[in-house]
Amino acid sequence: MKTLFFISGLSSLLCFFINPVYKIGSQMDQPIIETSPNPSISIIPRPVKLIALSGTFTLTNQVKICVADAEMKAVAQQLVNKLKAADGTPLSIVNEIPNGIVKNAVLFLKSNDNALNTEGYRLTVTPDQIIIVANTNKGAFYALQSLYQLLPAEIYAPQPLKRKQVWRVPAVDIEDKPRFGYRGMHLDVSRNFQPISFVKRYIDLMAMHKINTFHWHLTDDQGWRIEIKKYPKLTEIGSKRKQTLVGHYSDKPEKYDGIPHGGFYTQAQIKEVVAYANEHFITVIPEIEMPGHALAALAAYPELSCDESKKYEVATKWGVFEDVFCPNEKTFTFLQDVLTEVMDLFPSKFIHIGGDECPKEAWKKSAFCQDLIKKEGLKDEHGLQSYFIQRIEKFVNTKGRSIIGWDEILEGGLAPNATVMSWRGTEGGIAAAKENHKVIMTPGSHCYFDYYQADPDNEPLAIGGLITLEKVYAYEPIPEGLTAEQGQLILGAQANLWTEYLRTPSQIEYMIYPRACALAEVLWSPKDSRNFDGFIARLQEHFKRLEVLKVNYAKRVLDVSMTLKNENTTPIPNGDVNSVFLTSKVQNAEMRYTTDGSEPKATSNIYTKPFEIKGTATVKATVFQNDKPLSKTTKQTFYTHNAMGMKYNFTTKPNNTYESGDYGLTNGIKGNTKSYAQWVGFQGTDMEAIFDFENPKAFQNVSVTFLNRPDAWVFLPDYVIVSVSNDGKEWLDINRSDFAHTRENERYTREAKLQFSEFTKPKRYLKVFAKNIGKCPKGHAGEGKAAWLFADEIIVE
Repeated sequence: MKTLFFISGLSSLLCFFINPVYKIGSQMDQPIIETSPNPSISIIPRPVKLIALSGTFTLTNQVKICVADAEMKAVAQQLVNKLKAADGTPLSIVNEIPNGIVKNAVLFLKSNDNALNTEGYRLTVTPDQIIIVANTNKGAFYALQSLYQLLPAEIYAPQPLKRKQVWRVPAVDIEDKPRFGYRGMHLDVSRNFQPISFVKRYIDLMAMHKINTFHWHLTDDQGWRIEIKKYPKLTEIGSKRKQTLVGHYSDKPEKYDGIPHGGFYTQAQIKEVVAYANEHFITVIPEIEMPGHALAALAAYPELSCDESKKYEVATKWGVFEDVFCPNEKTFTFLQDVLTEVMDLFPSKFIHIGGDECPKEAWKKSAFCQDLIKKEGLKDEHGLQSYFIQRIEKFVNTKGRSIIGWDEILEGGLAPNATVMSWRGTEGGIAAAKENHKVIMTPGSHCYFDYYQADPDNEPLAIGGLITLEKVYAYEPIPEGLTAEQGQLILGAQANLWTEYLRTPSQIEYMIYPRACALAEVLWSPKDSRNFDGFIARLQEHFKRLEVLKVNYAKRVLDVSMTLKNENTTPIPNGDVNSVFLTSKVQNAEMRYTTDGSEPKATSNIYTKPFEIKGTATVKATVFQNDKPLSKTTKQTFYTHNAMGMKYNFTTKPNNTYESGDYGLTNGIKGNTKSYAQWVGFQGTDMEAIFDFENPKAFQNVSVTFLNRPDAWVFLPDYVIVSVSNDGKEWLDINRSDFAHTRENERYTREAKLQFSEFTKPKRYLKVFAKNIGKCPKGHAGEGKAAWLFADEIIVE
């Protein structure tokens, strides 16, 4: 058995060292072996198998690095460089594997074990030696990432430091390999340009977490960031915008900073980044947007549009613009030239061509496009987009490459060999897999790291939404509804980081970490081994490494969570008094709270058990350590009312991404206008919620707030009707509220508060109906598409 191999006797070890290219049986298909409670073992992502052994390996300047394989020597040299950078240890490499037991050594051994695949490894640490076994350099590299995480956090120090104590590595036996072959991180540099130094740091942090694909978003409406020698105006004009929107996209009136913004990467810099990524076993996939998100290119070359008479400028605000590439031969020649230079710079198998959010207005108005639709026998403008994508795909295929496109490339017919990146939920990925296409999952519900990660009122400005660390960790990349064979087409997943609201490297890091740590574990570790509490325990150790690296990570996981229920109870709908439960992921957390609006202090109430609140109350809570705040303050207002904690039935189910659990409309918490947390969302359908009070009640008023975010396709309802019934069959409408759809004047929310006559008799059932407008209105970016209806707490008094 492998787990006993390295301690099973001298004869086995001698046989082993005679032949460094070897194969032994693997146990990685057997149940997970849990790690010991040793706090020094906190590897992220969690290995497939890890056994804590007795003792430690002492790392001194006498340690030998032994490697016989010439290619693997480059990885061994990285270990030498790492130790020298961290504390000046001058280790040397021995270009052979000596016979017999080699003490005080790190051994790199080449294997041909099919069970390890190209990225797997075995790492064994004993008091005498460290042994790294892998089929490839990549596997050995990932073994090093785990080895670093067995060492003190100071191993990540960028400059040599003076050790206060000897470094020891806990004895372990690890067998490991990734669950998914595609483990990606995306970075948008089009909206806000980032320096090469940060791009390399971004790659460093990816490699640390065994993420192997860097999706580099290089062009968009707000800037063209890659030098194309044949078309110099792309960077001379397209890389610069005269100013940038300040505040949120939906804010009125709009404000701008008046400061020019620009920047691009030379081809020499691109090659430098690609080479650097290759040293870290990371593939760089470039994205060149088409046919939409093309405004920066059109500002440089307006002849590529369907209306050359129009003046085009690099966009200064965010959103979707109707100015897109015209699908004529001039455009295809341009794009083929661009892609040729791009493919000369990037050796990746995949080239990302965008394909998302392409309005069709310019094509509808173009006589050329309408003639082309008829000539090619296309159904409509969606078919024209498919024609566009398929032409580009054929060209890319002639270069021996394949395209990736966002899931809109499904519309009008999918290109034959395209890989789909599913971002609008999971539906696109499911549809593509069922058509036998490869899929990369990146749904906005779990993988958009530009969304808020905690209470938006206490967070920096973001685009919206709410994706907590726990939600990321709970993500399952293979969606339900696929056969086992179709599931194999899910290559993996990636996190997307769009930078509309993120100008600096520090801001970017805050949004990514530690959520990237969670996704790394989702993509690497076996599904059945994932445990959020265990992950959090390891993460708190991992934070020490991020601090040594000076990563501006978010500490919101340390915050107090509060609710009117715990795992075994639900809110009690008594209309007056309720109990607040506080929890924290910090072990032995000292949580202090207030209910009078003041900030918690070291002298505030300490939480020992659920405490009561009456009526509507605002609770604030903070984790303290040694009388000092360890976390940020969590603030929540609870609205106690007669329907609190009640389950309800929907006539039409909400979208599963925005259903907020069984008590989303009765948990005592109102929705936040900055994110979609606590909102229940219906896509293209009406909301009808029915309450059964069992014992008849007299209702004085019912109120519910609706979100109004037309920029996000979320609209107020046409009207709201409240009805009552004795039997749940015959209903009496007792009030109605009509909404005027004046989008500019009704920003963010509008409350429907329906009051009833004093003589309303007690009724057992209550129904709240809200009429969805159905489709996005004319002139809207989503014209004709299903409109969203978002409702929050239904307060019954």
